[in-house]
Amino acid sequence: MEALLWRGLLALLAFVRYIDVEISTRRMKRPQKKTSTSSFGTSGRISHDSSRFYKSRLYEAQGKAAPSSVTENEIASDNLNRIFCKSSEAMEELPDQSIHLMITSPPYNVSKEYDEDFTLEEYRQLLQRVFKETHRVLVNGGRACINVANVGRKPYIPFHAFIAQDMIELGYQMRGEIIWNKGSSAGPSTAWGSWQSASNPTLRDVHEYILVFTKGEYGRNGKSRNSTISREEFLELTKSVWSFSAESARRVGHPAPFPVELPHRLIQLYSFEWDVVLDPFAGSGTTCLAALLTNRLFVGYEKKLAYVKIAEKRIREAQDNLARLTD
Repeated sequence: MEALLWRGLLALLAFVRYIDVEISTRRMKRPQKKTSTSSFGTSGRISHDSSRFYKSRLYEAQGKAAPSSVTENEIASDNLNRIFCKSSEAMEELPDQSIHLMITSPPYNVSKEYDEDFTLEEYRQLLQRVFKETHRVLVNGGRACINVANVGRKPYIPFHAFIAQDMIELGYQMRGEIIWNKGSSAGPSTAWGSWQSASNPTLRDVHEYILVFTKGEYGRNGKSRNSTISREEFLELTKSVWSFSAESARRVGHPAPFPVELPHRLIQLYSFEWDVVLDPFAGSGTTCLAALLTNRLFVGYEKKLAYVKIAEKRIREAQDNLARLTD
């Protein structure tokens, strides 16, 4: 009798599971209701209609992208996969509309060995000249990604805000910003100000910014071009907070290198295979290295010969490793 009861109970549980699976499957197959801008928020975005939002007065004063030619010009083969030892304020080696993606981390102007001790205004003017030249060489729909950290405490200098403002004034459209959470790899810091006191506590930064801009159109024609990003990468990298470790300055031989992971992610998300990637402040060549490892072409500019040599050495070693893997 007890055995019959157990069999009946197990059969009932199996039936309940079957019904539950059926309901879940039918829900997944059922077309999901499209969302639109709501006056009281929305719980999600599925084939979202945001036309009401973009017709609001908030967007009335937002500038529209200036018309840009869709022509893409080729770079001379001798100038590809090279780092030029010169300023990127004048990139004569690159024709108009020839670069698909720019990734860089400008010098922070905080007394590192490569810094030139500019005033804030002089520093902004330098970046404006470089990013104006970058705008010239980007294709229509090309992206510009700038990694920057804010500095100081008395007062705090929001470089990311100044750069965003300057880029918009140069004619770029801002796509968004990514918070790079460096976590414990940011290094130990006791610069917390007044210990356990409201007298003068100080925030300890464990993050940097990656500002993302577009020249002209937001989209690029993907016809006959190959995206190399996986489904899992896409789902992760389209989030606005990225968490990965910082790079060791001692290991690379540069006072402020960023890890290969940073340009790798941006290249995967914002470019097609065999696109040309530019770094106007190439430093130790990390962006160029990431481009090489993801089947992109690169062009870099770096004023200090010592760093150019470090970058070229890293790139040669990566090329040798790739050659061994394909033998």
